[in-house]
Amino acid sequence: MGKTRVRDAGDLDALRRALLRQRAAVRRTIAISTRSGCCGSGGAALFRAFQREVKKRGLAGKIAVRQTGCHGFCEKEPTALVLPDGVLYLKVSPADAGDIVAAAASGKTPVERLLYRDPETGAAVAHEKEIPFYAQQQRTLLDANRLVDPMDIDDYIAIGGYAGLAKVLTGMSPQDVIESVTRAGLRGRGGGGFPTGRKWQLCRNCQSLPRYVICNADEGDPGAYMDRSLLEGNPHLILEGMLIGAYAVGSSQGFVYVRNEYPLALKHLTVALKQAQERGLVGEGILGTDFAFTVDVMRGGGAFVCGESTALMASLEGRAGEPRAKYVHTVEKGLYGQPTVLNNVETWANVPLIINKGWQWYAQTGSKASPGTKIFSLVGKVNTTGLVEVPLGMTLRQIIFGIGGGIRGHKRFKAVQTGGPSGGCLPEQCLDLPVDFDTLTESGSMMGSGGMIVMDEDTCMVDVARYFVRFLQEESCGKCVPCREGLRAMEEVLTRITAGNGTEEDLRSLEDLSALMKDASLCALGTMAPNPVLTTMRYFGDEYLAHIREKRCPAGVCRDLVQYEIDAAACTGCTACSRVCPSHAIQGEKKKPHVILQDRCLKCGACFRACRFGAVKRG
Repeated sequence: MGKTRVRDAGDLDALRRALLRQRAAVRRTIAISTRSGCCGSGGAALFRAFQREVKKRGLAGKIAVRQTGCHGFCEKEPTALVLPDGVLYLKVSPADAGDIVAAAASGKTPVERLLYRDPETGAAVAHEKEIPFYAQQQRTLLDANRLVDPMDIDDYIAIGGYAGLAKVLTGMSPQDVIESVTRAGLRGRGGGGFPTGRKWQLCRNCQSLPRYVICNADEGDPGAYMDRSLLEGNPHLILEGMLIGAYAVGSSQGFVYVRNEYPLALKHLTVALKQAQERGLVGEGILGTDFAFTVDVMRGGGAFVCGESTALMASLEGRAGEPRAKYVHTVEKGLYGQPTVLNNVETWANVPLIINKGWQWYAQTGSKASPGTKIFSLVGKVNTTGLVEVPLGMTLRQIIFGIGGGIRGHKRFKAVQTGGPSGGCLPEQCLDLPVDFDTLTESGSMMGSGGMIVMDEDTCMVDVARYFVRFLQEESCGKCVPCREGLRAMEEVLTRITAGNGTEEDLRSLEDLSALMKDASLCALGTMAPNPVLTTMRYFGDEYLAHIREKRCPAGVCRDLVQYEIDAAACTGCTACSRVCPSHAIQGEKKKPHVILQDRCLKCGACFRACRFGAVKRG
């Protein structure tokens, strides 16, 4: 349909009804994820193959092929989802398009070879909702990702998009909106968990004008891609949330600060913004009212510290992305010294749902202190990696073993890090903790933006602490001494320990440095940076002592403390180890025991991983 301007709420409703009538003739839709990760695994080529197949069979009016955002099941991409049946096909190739289209057109038995298989019974599972990965989730935000083409505003309008905006502009005062968000209990999903309604109220109470709203899409945590997937898959949801928030706090100008490393998210957001402007949903006189709101998209340069609110605002103003002291709150003096509300992508995405379905509906999900759902990127040594959305209060065990399917290769679970590089590493005894803002903080970690990295028995926790400290050291803006010098000193101590040169005095130094950084750092990057160190010392102190006292790395990761040898009695002479050795340190004749020349060994572990007979020993 032509992108005519929507003049008022009645126009919007009429457009939605017309779109639904237009789509009524389509019997089935095949949804293909073409987000960044899915394109890398062939999603774009798969989408084109389905388009060709539907056209070739003359089914264009009966079967629609839609490119969508992330479906979450990253481990099994590319996937094809047939709606409304809910049949999900995994690891699909362009060559499979004909069989899937034929099955969708006839309504007959799904293509069994492409279905999910129960890992215990081997039975095929056809429907998405019955697959364990999906069955235990509550996909309140992500569900629409499989229903809409992010490049087509009509898809979003057809499923109820911008109805929340129409509701507030025609029947709610700004205070009503703030009250609804407050009573829903929505807490900021960017990491701190500050009550969103309270933040909006503080900004609204400020007399100074203009007021600004900002969407923080500067997602910098290693392994995290929640915000990117929302922006790529459903950008209008975030725009609608910002419009509602702007109305509530009395703002006419908004900004989306998005990482330049997210080119597809930038593209989809830019297209969505242009389409919303064409429809009259962004700009002047929105839906026939006197409410006006414009949005500028700003690209970040990739500085991790710009995820911090004041550093982000400094970057928006064209200055170096450095934080400032927190005694002046950004809701009072933020961007350009004016009252500013900053929330992250996922927080804004929750707002239209609260308005449309009511705060009572929202508050009944999750825990009392942390209502709603949370999106996590579940990555690491887990069988099923992907994007998961669960009610807050679900346990770590339910997420990792129930949804994620447990640890790869039947290895033993060792730890999970939540909250990004500044989060803590939690051991097996914490698996039954509920995942909410307060419980994770009490355990020494934090919610963060939603990264969840799973580690197995082959992970050295001292080395993990060193890795994250080094990352934070490189990303520190260097403005304050406690963070700049504290991280440098921490990295030196941890490197000394992993090299076998540490002492027990180093453990006390790490504790002292942590206390200093928590007390005196300027922003959360510095105050939270000790978390990986403190939690690994707290829960895995025996590993630190093994490195210090025994000069041994129990996980066999720290090269200076590892030696590989071949057990002659177990060696079959298969030559698998010698073929993968990069330094030619393994010698021996075929079908006879081999030996490792220690002066040549790089301690890379390639031989250990290649041996199928357990002959290569790590000590």
